[in-house]
Amino acid sequence: MRISDAIRAYAAHLADVRRLSPATVRAYRADLTDLARSCGDLDVADVDLETLREWLWTATKRGDARATIARRTASARGFFDWSVESGLRDADPSLRLVAPKRGRTLPHIATAGAMSTLLDEAGTAADEGDPLALRDAAILELLYGAALRVSELCGLDPDAVDHDRRTVRVLGKGSKERIVPFGAPAGRALDAYLVRGRPTLLARGAGAVPHPALFLGARGGRIGPRAVYDIVARTVGPAVGAGAVGPHALRHSAATHLIDGGADLRAVQELLGHASLGTTQIYTHVSAEKLTASYRLAHPRA
Repeated sequence: MRISDAIRAYAAHLADVRRLSPATVRAYRADLTDLARSCGDLDVADVDLETLREWLWTATKRGDARATIARRTASARGFFDWSVESGLRDADPSLRLVAPKRGRTLPHIATAGAMSTLLDEAGTAADEGDPLALRDAAILELLYGAALRVSELCGLDPDAVDHDRRTVRVLGKGSKERIVPFGAPAGRALDAYLVRGRPTLLARGAGAVPHPALFLGARGGRIGPRAVYDIVARTVGPAVGAGAVGPHALRHSAATHLIDGGADLRAVQELLGHASLGTTQIYTHVSAEKLTASYRLAHPRA
């Protein structure tokens, strides 16, 4: 079987059997499609260790980040492990691949004061009644107030929000569902958007046919990650003081501010939907950097 055909079967296996998210399946498929292109779409049984090493070396020479090379290595390992299990080949050529160590970079965060200011500004803009401004304010409040991933926010339907308890039901990575609380400011922004913003956006799209999405685009369809990224980059970027800032900056900021405020690490892990506590611990590193900076400025023996 050609690699391209095997990739399609493997993608179906990831989606239907392992129940991975569409975004994860797309990432694996993109890596493996690049492998197929690199080696001329060989038969799966003809791919050897040197072919894989050459593929990764080409990516390295191209300037791909270590994290990207590590992810590609993981994609190849998963694919060829499945190929052996499926009987497409006898041995796994990826077993001796060595992935580069990922460099752990601290996330961009905004200070609590900066977040408060930019959210207040978004609320003031929403007071004018423009449906897009109402939507944007609700998006920013919920991304920060509930520390959501952008995919989780874009996938929300109106019935996922419990306005009385101020919680939202989200579908996270691996199709794992969790209930996340949000605060009163996010609740007010959501209510304003649902009453004064969403109906106007809905009328631009399906008309009399209700659209299931909570957050709608300018044309009335479900909003996409790219549009949310643009909203965040426009409003949060200056506060963070960085170039390309996406929705994850709000999630990072929320988690860091929770830990700075004394929240239990396992509670933050549950809120964020992390499978491993080790993933959540990066936010303690962020706080440690802040502590170290304060120490160096203030301690006489620093």
